[in-house]
Amino acid sequence: MKKLLNVYIGDYPGEIYNPALYFKNQYEPEWLTSELGRQMIFDVDKSKVIGANLIESPVLGPIPPERLSGGVKTLLLMAFDVSGNIFNATACCDKCAKWILQIAEKKDLTITLHHSMRFGKEPYEIRILNTGVVVHNQQEWIDNVFPLLEYNELEK
Repeated sequence: MKKLLNVYIGDYPGEIYNPALYFKNQYEPEWLTSELGRQMIFDVDKSKVIGANLIESPVLGPIPPERLSGGVKTLLLMAFDVSGNIFNATACCDKCAKWILQIAEKKDLTITLHHSMRFGKEPYEIRILNTGVVVHNQQEWIDNVFPLLEYNELEK
């Protein structure tokens, strides 16, 4: 059966709201040195994994894994954490979107978002859990997610 990315817009009971803190206490060094980990870290943070405890950042210089961006930490959790937790992906930037879709092709993945994300021009399938609607492209995503975002309450 085909895997599908599930996204809940807003707070979800039991979600890991602060993935960066969870990462600090739960990550495994081999997540960083895996091929997928290395690719995500380089693509999103432009940083090179030197070893399990050392990353070379073009901005910060040599850093420990705890200094990676919140987006990369969240991606690593999505890819490697086997707890079944739902992670708040709000720290993820649009560069993370392709990785989220790729991870969801390989495992059941449910995330929360508090903003819209650009998932790209290629067709995809994302189930919006708030409504049960499955969207297939960016326009459908925007049409279905925008009414759910909290800042719309300010316009009323």
